[in-house]
Amino acid sequence: MKQRLYLDTSVFGGYFDEEFALHTFPLFTRLQRGDFILLFSTITQDELIHAPEKVRELVQSIKAESTELLNMTDEAVELATEYIAEGVVGKTSYADCLHIALATINRADFLVSWNFKHIVNVQRISGYNSINIKNGYKQIEIRTPREFEKYEDD
Repeated sequence: MKQRLYLDTSVFGGYFDEEFALHTFPLFTRLQRGDFILLFSTITQDELIHAPEKVRELVQSIKAESTELLNMTDEAVELATEYIAEGVVGKTSYADCLHIALATINRADFLVSWNFKHIVNVQRISGYNSINIKNGYKQIEIRTPREFEKYEDD
């Protein structure tokens, strides 16, 4: 069974960023090959509307059959709002909270991000997961693209 990955916007931009490209390229190679199911949300879609054309083309290069579109729901809004109300992050991180809530509710195996301040951060992850557990959801695994590189010879 293929793992389901929710990518936030930072990963798409990271493909073209000198600092992150080395570890982002292999993830997209695997996505384009169909190794994973990409959970692509309307939040990510909206955030990428004004992205450079090369970023939008990268999104379009991923096979439709390997992608699942996630729509915004009241449930996601409520969970994202609770992350903020409980002080995991501040109000300015609402969009980040929506990404985490959508990934959680839709049972992503991993949320993948380069956002170290608000998402890939052990203190924040602990906060998100304690709220998830309190609300009957499973913990969300949050990782960087680097952790999806293949090192063994296939």
